[in-house]
Amino acid sequence: MSLWVQQDLIIVGDMQQSYVFVKYNRPDNKFIIVADDVIPRWLSAGTMLDNTTMCGGDKFGNIFILRLPDHVAKQIEDDPTAGSLPWQHRVIIGAPFKLDLLSTFYVGETITKIIKTSLTPGGTELILYVTISGSIGALVPFSTREDVDFFSNLEMHMRQQKISLIGRDHLSFRSAYAPCKNVIDGDLCEQFAILTDESRRKISDAMERTPAEVQRKMEVLRNSIA
Repeated sequence: MSLWVQQDLIIVGDMQQSYVFVKYNRPDNKFIIVADDVIPRWLSAGTMLDNTTMCGGDKFGNIFILRLPDHVAKQIEDDPTAGSLPWQHRVIIGAPFKLDLLSTFYVGETITKIIKTSLTPGGTELILYVTISGSIGALVPFSTREDVDFFSNLEMHMRQQKISLIGRDHLSFRSAYAPCKNVIDGDLCEQFAILTDESRRKISDAMERTPAEVQRKMEVLRNSIA
């Protein structure tokens, strides 16, 4: 599906087997498989976030971020020929090392394109994705731990107050193929504004805020990227 090259490190995006990190050994003119994903993924789109991190999407509607473990990246850097890597001693059929899953989130539609960009000049960098049905979404990184705690708490309360029309559990939906990890559902948090006054007051009291403060917090985050 794709090839990404970073000096002698090659990241191969396979249609059925997710991402595989390959090291090119120049002295021996060989390619050495260094790390792969723990589960197969049917890739449909992806982009490189940094030298050792990939963001990908699959045809089942999942978006995820994988990273080469730091100790493996350091080992490759210290030994450019990769001569000390235990590539001959594979675990079962896979590579000697496994990629770390940093985050995963079920979007619900096949993702066709992913890019790392900013919506305004000098603005916050984000991951922008589009789906096969035309939806456009973004993964925005939080800059402070306070924001992470605030929106995690808001999402938790919204799961209890904003019940699905068909009664489906929100966390179960966002974890349809794999447990949702390190991603907060902004679509759910945005529905705070359409709750009844009583529900908004109940959530804000639990968060030790006023309804206006909660909505202002979301507006600040929205304006920071657009």
